[in-house]
Amino acid sequence: MVNQKKLVDEVSGWLRVYDDGSVDRTWTGPPEVKLMVEPVPAHHEFINGVAVRDTVTNNNLRVRLYMPEKVSNEEKLPLFLHFHGGGFCISEPDWFMYYQFYSQLARLARIIVVSCFLRRAPENRLPAAIDDGFSALLWLQDVAGRETEEPWLEKHGDFRRVFLIGDSSGANIVHEVAARAGKTQLKLISVAGGIPIHPGMMRSTRSRSELEKPQSPFLTLDMVDKFMSLALPLGSTKDHPIACPMGDSAPPLSGLKLPPFLLCLAEMDLIFDTEMEYYEAMRKANKDVELFVNEGVTHSFYLNKIAVDMDPNTGAQTHALMARIKQLVEEH
Repeated sequence: MVNQKKLVDEVSGWLRVYDDGSVDRTWTGPPEVKLMVEPVPAHHEFINGVAVRDTVTNNNLRVRLYMPEKVSNEEKLPLFLHFHGGGFCISEPDWFMYYQFYSQLARLARIIVVSCFLRRAPENRLPAAIDDGFSALLWLQDVAGRETEEPWLEKHGDFRRVFLIGDSSGANIVHEVAARAGKTQLKLISVAGGIPIHPGMMRSTRSRSELEKPQSPFLTLDMVDKFMSLALPLGSTKDHPIACPMGDSAPPLSGLKLPPFLLCLAEMDLIFDTEMEYYEAMRKANKDVELFVNEGVTHSFYLNKIAVDMDPNTGAQTHALMARIKQLVEEH
């Protein structure tokens, strides 16, 4: 008699965990949204002004590279080290939702994007994804020092202008990797800035925005609760420093050496209040942090290509977000 595995946890549409430890991330939500989570193959030829290549680092981390078109032989481009979101549990950098946004951003801001395939929970609980993000930064230093090869970066990368950028839980990784970088002697690269977008900053108690603001396809209360329970170290609550870097359990922000941050928020985000608490804590700690808020939109709105194309405000706010990021690059 064959024993059938039993479902022990589920995040609707996104993820199912079974009693044998296996995880199924097959999309089971509305079929019209499935295109957002479909992988986009790499293409070395330029399509819509961008070429895309997948490679593996010398510390065995997969990364996806975006290179804009018409780069002169002598031109050096800033590097965006990107950490994907998904509550530390889902998402891949080659999903269409990331491809459509970061290919546009590479073209608009004239940057090279390096997007990491991070280990995911619950198979790999935190700090695994943070370790991967920091490993990617150390890999950039190895490329800068010619200790390993990466042709696009060697020829066109400006290693003195590395920006950390992340969506949702990836924005938490921006904070953590920046903090680690501040404690590390990086002689050949410089972290010029951090761009946390809609960071998964929260507490174990519900905030007012969690109770009052609308849930969206990219963030529901179920996702807030279950992804964190699956991702944080066993026995932890959402007051853990990775989820709540402004909390009492976290290292004092004043003691961290951080680059300038552009904190990007969405007015209708479920976790807006705790994101703002993080911003105020950073300011109180005298950190260089600017706030940019998109109005009338929800968590990770800019990744929803359907809404970007169909809803005028979502489209306008997406363009405004990209323009502000481009401005940051020009300022640093």
